[in-house]
Amino acid sequence: MSYLMKGVKCCSPANQMHKATGTLFKAPILKNILGINEQQFKISRTSSQLSSEKANCYNYVIVGAGSAGCVLANRLTEDPVSTVLLLEAGPKDTLLGSKRLMWKIHMPAALTYNLCDEKYNWYYHTTSQKHMDNRIMYWPRGRVWGGSSSLNAMVYIRGHAEDYNRWSREGATGWDYEHCLPYFKKAQTHELGPDQYRGGNGPLYVSRGKTNHPLHHAFLEATQQAGYPFTDDMNGYQQEGFGWMDMTVHQGQRWSTASAYLRPAISRPNLSVAEKTLVTKILFQGTKSIGVEYVKNGQRKKAFASKEVILSGGAINSPQLLMLSGVGNADDLKKLGIPVVCHLPGVGQNLQDHLEVYVQQKCTQPITLYNAQKPVNMVRIGLEWLWKFTGEGATAHLESGGFIRSEPGVPHPDIQFHFLPSQVIDHGRVPSTTEAYQVHVGPMRSTSVGWLKLRSTDPNDHPIIEPNYMSTERDIWEFRQCIKLTREIFAQKAFEKFRGPEIQPGNHVQSDKEIDAFIRQKADSAYHPSCTCKMGQLSDSSAVVDPQTKVIGVENLRVVDASIMPSVVSGNLNAPTIMIAEKAADIIKGLPSLQERNVPIYKPKTLETQR
Repeated sequence: MSYLMKGVKCCSPANQMHKATGTLFKAPILKNILGINEQQFKISRTSSQLSSEKANCYNYVIVGAGSAGCVLANRLTEDPVSTVLLLEAGPKDTLLGSKRLMWKIHMPAALTYNLCDEKYNWYYHTTSQKHMDNRIMYWPRGRVWGGSSSLNAMVYIRGHAEDYNRWSREGATGWDYEHCLPYFKKAQTHELGPDQYRGGNGPLYVSRGKTNHPLHHAFLEATQQAGYPFTDDMNGYQQEGFGWMDMTVHQGQRWSTASAYLRPAISRPNLSVAEKTLVTKILFQGTKSIGVEYVKNGQRKKAFASKEVILSGGAINSPQLLMLSGVGNADDLKKLGIPVVCHLPGVGQNLQDHLEVYVQQKCTQPITLYNAQKPVNMVRIGLEWLWKFTGEGATAHLESGGFIRSEPGVPHPDIQFHFLPSQVIDHGRVPSTTEAYQVHVGPMRSTSVGWLKLRSTDPNDHPIIEPNYMSTERDIWEFRQCIKLTREIFAQKAFEKFRGPEIQPGNHVQSDKEIDAFIRQKADSAYHPSCTCKMGQLSDSSAVVDPQTKVIGVENLRVVDASIMPSVVSGNLNAPTIMIAEKAADIIKGLPSLQERNVPIYKPKTLETQR
């Protein structure tokens, strides 16, 4: 108050009165003057707060600049009167505006660097998995512009049409295939041009591999020798079979959602983006979401949303933030002393993921990527990529793969293959040791379901992640099939001139019991966590958002990311997550959903055989 007292001394009429009248009027006059100044101070402070809040107020606040958040930031700011604040916990994906200086992200072949780097990665770990020899499993998730689309293997797979029809049956009304396909197409520009299934005008560039590697050709030939069909587009009419993979690679560079959606919108005056900003809480007035609290440069701040707060942090961060903010299972929240805003028991439940295992074979010819991983060759490959964005650095090398059914009676493929002309050890954290090739293979619709919960009220603490892997007999049986069917493919004539001894599982692993033990020891996450804020009907007590992506039981709050999937799709998750955000953007804008009726989808002639 010292500066207010100085103000009194400078006020001449009061000063003169004080001197003339002595002690009789001193106290009341000072009290009166101080009262006026205190009132003015309060008004000034309130005005300043309102001004600050207004300056920090946007129509939409989006939490997470990942695969979904970048899409929303772009689409919502297409309307020049809509203001958006996009908050990202990690850094930008460029250095001094250059992709080349951040080659570990943008060079497709360098993808394993960031899977092992906490700078761009949340670096999560699961609980000890009791059905997998008590192993603690590593879960990399993107913490950078582009999110996991800046860390992933760039495989563009949509899943099967029936996955989306199943979503509709599970309560996600309006999310069947005929309502989702147009948004896959809207997002995409495929290098082979548009057709009934592919897009031709979207920001997400999709391409095919360019290496023409003999081992990819051998793999595709072997799958046909084993009796499986060739499919020319596993994202189109026919998923079932083997063929060339689509990849989010454009002109030799990773094409993340930061490249596809965020950078083209970054100069819009109605879009504000903040990186290295950790959102710690959603702010509520009663049950109405009004903004978020966040920490940047060690300072706690607030941002306000006049329309909506949208969570796009992914299948771990979005439920974690909901629970930290008082939205979740009331009993769990009370145990941590978190005031309950809304009892929503489905938050963090229904956790689903894909497990996969590597089946590896020695190669008798020096044509794998083993030599490319020697230091002198890595320098050569890196320099070519830095100069021209070409060469062996311009692909992730997962250029072929496919989908099959595990047994007769399965209506659409439930096993996925990625082929790689190299050996991967421990998520790429250990260098390969020999000339070898491998497939990543795993079931697509596992019946094991897990959960995640808060470890504490500290937003920096990773939640407890319990995927509950391999907890059903069906999952164990499907993995046995994965090994047996892969071995059958690798035994075909097409591999004769390349085939050396089996490295993994190894010829000593033959019985079901031995295969089961190998799976427990070696299977790992395919990095597809999902379904923890599942979409469903209000009558479903496990649903977290409704089919409009609005969080049930509160106002002005949405979740838009892989967490809202009712069930995991049969394939990689990046393309479906982008589709979800494209479709949600139209919902938020109040636009009618796009729809394409009666698009034909392949069905096997008979389900009496496995292939």
